[in-house]
Amino acid sequence: MKSYAIVLAAGKGTRMKTCLPKCAYPLLKKPMIAYIVENLKNTELVDETIVVVGHKKEVIQEILNNSVSYAVQSEQLGTGHAVKMAKELVKDFEGNTIILPGDMPLIDENVIKQAFDNHYESKNDLTIVSTIVEDPFGYGRIIRNGDNIIDKIVEENDANQKEKLINEINTGIYIIKNDLLFASLDKIQNNNSKGEYYLTDIVNILKKDKAKLGTYLLKTAYKAMGVNDLYALSIAEGKLRQDINKRLMKSGVAMINPDTITIGHNVVIEENVTIHPNTYITGNSVIKKNSAIGPNTEIHNSTIGERVICKHSLVYNSEIQDESKVGPFAHLRDGAVIGPKNRIGNFVEIKKSYTGYKTKASHLAYIGDAQIGDRVNFGCGAITVNYDGKNKYKTIIGDNVFVGCNANLIAPIEIHDDSFIAAGSTVNKNVPKGSLAIARAYQVNKENYMKLKDKDKKEK
Repeated sequence: MKSYAIVLAAGKGTRMKTCLPKCAYPLLKKPMIAYIVENLKNTELVDETIVVVGHKKEVIQEILNNSVSYAVQSEQLGTGHAVKMAKELVKDFEGNTIILPGDMPLIDENVIKQAFDNHYESKNDLTIVSTIVEDPFGYGRIIRNGDNIIDKIVEENDANQKEKLINEINTGIYIIKNDLLFASLDKIQNNNSKGEYYLTDIVNILKKDKAKLGTYLLKTAYKAMGVNDLYALSIAEGKLRQDINKRLMKSGVAMINPDTITIGHNVVIEENVTIHPNTYITGNSVIKKNSAIGPNTEIHNSTIGERVICKHSLVYNSEIQDESKVGPFAHLRDGAVIGPKNRIGNFVEIKKSYTGYKTKASHLAYIGDAQIGDRVNFGCGAITVNYDGKNKYKTIIGDNVFVGCNANLIAPIEIHDDSFIAAGSTVNKNVPKGSLAIARAYQVNKENYMKLKDKDKKEK
């Protein structure tokens, strides 16, 4: 017996007013559709996920790659028609299928598990996930009979005035037995105000076939909110941020002014970490215990070791190892690896480079495409000159090297252990171990130059 998930992601999302398909729009730097697919996987209840794509399908496919199967809805003819496009991919008719919209990123794995549990325990043929909202405008209403059993779902455009007052709404999430799904879809008609094939019509069809219908009432209504425009996106992002921050604080993460702190869905933060205001941590970042992050810091897809201090800085796709201090105003990117007990100070940029133990670049330095040893000191204004306008070259610096202020190290170059680069030098040859490298013009003082210059001006 095999369980499937069908995620509907074919729509254009015209109300978003962006060039992206709606389900690809990011929430905390992660596409909405990725939340749904990841949460389905985490339940371990679904054997195969099918995503129905249409408008700009290549964008969705690039996001999800081979983690799912794809069905294509070339014309948007309604939700019933969209699900029908997945028919060829559902091979096992003994199991169950959960159907979800791709624009509900707050539907987490717990909601999915609870809906499945309700479906199995109630022995339903079809379970509809419903919820209660204050303003039901725009949603399909759950219509019940005198025995409080679901009778039908009426869409907003087809509801009468009495039905529009009902505040129990259809979330658009269904669990249905595989053998009934496509047999029901084949019977759907498009004789409604929009001329579309509504998935909701399977309720009437299955009721006529004497199937057992039921609902699972989702008590946390906000989790079922659909994101149809950028304002709704901001509300969803706020809810998600609040849930994540609450979970982390309860697990031992201190947050100073948490309303200003944004933590992504996949971020791992260990206990005894302190996050200061206006900090943004996203992607698959990991923050290890006893570190302090922020204020005014952005970290994405990076690993921060234990007892690290990182403030007023940007860290992208990089690593800061234990007991290092970064910032203020540092920029680490593109695979920078900062070794243990480093000091990376203000206005220092490090790109695609590795630094060893107790290395320092305290201010105004650039280190790119470099391998730096232990106990190296980069003076103010020192840079690795890694780019000739066409190609990038590597700088290799050994241990115990002192790089003086305003030194230019023109790559490819090797500075061997225990060397000293004099301030103001432009070095373009390898420096042997234990050497002093001086590469600058001799100073010439022309005495009385300014007096002579002023005299010359007056005479003219």
